[in-house]
Amino acid sequence: MIEPLNKLPIDGEPPKPAPNRKKINLGLQGGGAHGAFTWGVLDYLLQDDRIDIEGISGASAGAMNAVMLTDGLARGGPEEARKRLADFWRAASLDGNLPGVQRAVIDRLFSFMPYEGSPAQAWFGAMSRYMSPYDMNPLNINPLRDVITRFVDFDAVRACTDVSLFISATNVHTGRLRVFSQDKITADVVMASACLPFLFRAVEIDGVPYWDGGYMGNPAIFPFFRTTLTEDVLIVQINPVERNSTPQSQTEIMNRINEITFNSSLLAEFRAIDFVTRLIHQDKLPHGIGEGEYRRVNVHRIALDSTFRDLTASSKLNSDYDFFEMLKKGGARAARNFLTEHFDDIGVRSTVDLRAESHAEWA
Repeated sequence: MIEPLNKLPIDGEPPKPAPNRKKINLGLQGGGAHGAFTWGVLDYLLQDDRIDIEGISGASAGAMNAVMLTDGLARGGPEEARKRLADFWRAASLDGNLPGVQRAVIDRLFSFMPYEGSPAQAWFGAMSRYMSPYDMNPLNINPLRDVITRFVDFDAVRACTDVSLFISATNVHTGRLRVFSQDKITADVVMASACLPFLFRAVEIDGVPYWDGGYMGNPAIFPFFRTTLTEDVLIVQINPVERNSTPQSQTEIMNRINEITFNSSLLAEFRAIDFVTRLIHQDKLPHGIGEGEYRRVNVHRIALDSTFRDLTASSKLNSDYDFFEMLKKGGARAARNFLTEHFDDIGVRSTVDLRAESHAEWA
């Protein structure tokens, strides 16, 4: 359960930001190597002196970007955050300086399956039919912890007052979403949020096993409703909602299933936000932040598939630094275009058609 932060007023409307500056919350999806697109979005936002980032919610690989961003803001502000993100993505690239075993675990984090047709894919397919991560890794060695602790000072993250950070994970026993608030975030929490169950053993926190947060909250938006002042949420969406071709190979099918699954919780939140917003507009629900009042959430989005229409799911495996740089530049360009078109909409209205995005098709 998310407890309200003390910075929220007891009642009344949220205070207005200073002129020419606007506050936003960020929702960061996971999506393998495509997370370098998010790096570009964040890098641009950190340079724009009109934007204040108030809250960050991340899941899976999106949680990695979220903690790198928060760590940098805690250590030295926007410029340090840009540096921390750049250092991580450089090290995570194929020609980066991670040791071999850490290089392997990052490659796995960036994909659900090895390249189709490769010996590794054939081996993985055969082994996964008979062995689970508990069989293949009886000592529960997870080098992802070493990668995370190498780049993140979690004491600084927990102490950071510049932003409110939330990381999602899925409770294996109950199937419910667990949102970890900032004071609870550790390396284990990030590992849990990025725990792909076919590749890693469940991460236990206080005796409870967790899997990838993307299954139930990719990303979770609702933690912002009672913990931040702004009502604007910018989603950096890595997983395409739509694809125009029918997947046919095993890898294509697996990736499309994952994309659909990892978007389902976000679409459910879109439906809820749309429902509440319409009731507020009809004066059927009171708007505000006091007891019994509801937030009118403005949803915005920067989507990778709007910028790179020709990228396939298999490119999530590409960890070449030139590819990361291309995605970063695309993310920065998308962020610039978003602010050019919609800066004036922030604090005023949603720029995503929530009803069209989230409601079912009827025959």
